[in-house]
Amino acid sequence: MAYSELRRRIVSGELKPSSRLSQYDLAEEMGMSITPLREAIRQLASEDWVEMDTHRDVRVSPMSGSEARQLLEVRLSMEPVATQLAALRRTDRDIEEMKRTAAELLPVTRTWGEEAVAAHRAFHRAIYVASHNDVMIRLLDDLWDKTDRYRRVGLELPAGNEPRTLDLNQHHEILDLVIAGDAMSAAELSHAHIVNSLTAAVTGALEDREYRISGEVPQSLWGPSNVGTI
Repeated sequence: MAYSELRRRIVSGELKPSSRLSQYDLAEEMGMSITPLREAIRQLASEDWVEMDTHRDVRVSPMSGSEARQLLEVRLSMEPVATQLAALRRTDRDIEEMKRTAAELLPVTRTWGEEAVAAHRAFHRAIYVASHNDVMIRLLDDLWDKTDRYRRVGLELPAGNEPRTLDLNQHHEILDLVIAGDAMSAAELSHAHIVNSLTAAVTGALEDREYRISGEVPQSLWGPSNVGTI
């Protein structure tokens, strides 16, 4: 329970990046002793959600362009393959769930905020769950948890109406390709969708900021920042 609750708070942004965790205050707030909380923190540290120093101080892991880039590279290598498999393996129940989540999609704007982020995640999960590859599903679940922190930063980036329209249209196009069983086209569109994603825009913005500070040129696989899909 301690692990799940702390991880949820980090993913949702309730516990801010680089913020210090007061272990005794958290234990009291969560109605438990310090021992299970410390065990949860050790597990979270092993998964890079938190950082522990030699004085046993604990902080939420910071966000960086480097981590965002690595997460995006992994997503680019996995999710198009999961989409391809979904087009080959989807069942009638999978199609029903994909259609249901597609119907709940919202534009990713400050107005819709968390509701839109949750709806987009549910849609993408319905797609990759239809791959019926349990290992890939677990890895993508964890990847999306890690990336959600960056998507919330992306809600603050400026964007016009056009990328949001492109975003929604691509989701429905991917769905149509998966239902039709066009595996290669579904994978290709999934890849393009991720390259132009909100996460890619955040990655570009963070790398640009870090470049201005350090002078080190970021080695990205995509072009300039362009807020689009999620």
